[in-house]
Amino acid sequence: MEKTTFDELLEAGVHFGHLKRKWNPYMAPYIFTEKKGIHILDLNKTAVHLDHACAALKQIAKSGKKVLFVATKKQAKDILEERIKPTKMPYVVERWSGGMLTNFGTIRKAIRKMTSIDKMEEDGTMKTLSKRERLQLSRTRGKLDKNYGTIADMTRIPAAVFIIDVLKEHIAVKEAKKLNIPIFAMVDTNSDPRGIDFVIPSNDDATKSIAKVLDKVSAAITEGLEERKNAKSKDKPTKEEKKAEASAEK
Repeated sequence: MEKTTFDELLEAGVHFGHLKRKWNPYMAPYIFTEKKGIHILDLNKTAVHLDHACAALKQIAKSGKKVLFVATKKQAKDILEERIKPTKMPYVVERWSGGMLTNFGTIRKAIRKMTSIDKMEEDGTMKTLSKRERLQLSRTRGKLDKNYGTIADMTRIPAAVFIIDVLKEHIAVKEAKKLNIPIFAMVDTNSDPRGIDFVIPSNDDATKSIAKVLDKVSAAITEGLEERKNAKSKDKPTKEEKKAEASAEK
């Protein structure tokens, strides 16, 4: 896993915080200076925190557990989907449905409903229904897919959540805290870092900054998944080993 450099963060504008008057005093340890009324983050600290978060995320992926990614703000949702979809990790980019973590049983029911409609399509049951019933089910399926489609494969509570903008996603933060789920987050100068387990001090508004952090994060997760895959294939006996075992048993 490549170490994050000061220069790549600087180039992506990760250091730009919010106006000084909008700052959260608890972010003081991560702020380097103030320029023209805007807080500038200490990128040396950001690099260390980002690498630390990536190392932890890599281990979670390697262990076969899931990380739930959350980013519903306009400038982050497309970037998150593009970077995280290939990792097959669950993500929420439309809206956070209250209880998505704390009332996970109900969410699973909604996902099962979506799956049952899909099965009706596959086995031809849908064709036996009236036009009105088909339309109704199709609308229900569309609504469920919009809200829960990206977490359909999440069979249990995630091992961690990754959040972009803890202020906007405060409900997700609250639910994760309630369930003691580790929180990884991009935290800007206007946010409260307390209660966030892995703080990545960074500009959570600019697309280049979000893309840079997510590039690092997705690469770490992909690396973890690859290592898991390789470890599994090493554990599997080869055809020759299977033949030798069978001969020995005889």
